Amino acid sequence: MKTLYFDDFKVGDRFESPGITVTDGQIIDFAMQFDPQVFHLDVEAAKKTIYGGLIASGIHTIALTFRLFLMTGAIHPGNSLGSPGFDELRWHLPVRPGDTLRAVGEVLELRPSRSQSDRGIVRLRYSAFNQKNDLVFSVIGNQIVRRRS
Repeated sequence: MKTLYFDDFKVGDRFESPGITVTDGQIIDFAMQFDPQVFHLDVEAAKKTIYGGLIASGIHTIALTFRLFLMTGAIHPGNSLGSPGFDELRWHLPVRPGDTLRAVGEVLELRPSRSQSDRGIVRLRYSAFNQKNDLVFSVIGNQIVRRRS
């Protein structure tokens, strides 16, 4: 896979990941550590909630989406310098056991740093889709990426 630098990105570039299937065990394990709410933890109790069954934590969905996006190779770990934050974070549909998620990243904007010539910000829309191609999650991320020397 080619290592991409800030200078290699163009507005409109799209990167799509392979899919990953989410299991009830993964949902429960994540929730036990990070988001212990009944609709993430207990299959039977979750049936009595507004969701009608077990769903993944939104935070789990964020983590899965970002992991899947990294699998595209668009942001190389050696060129990623972190992120100053996210905008427009939205959960569109719950993620359920058996859903297969894939991530799509689309470059929205490129901003070379004015104060640090070795980097720039790649503004990306991260989207996660399930196996039915339904949008389940989206966020705009601001990724600091190393420039070529």
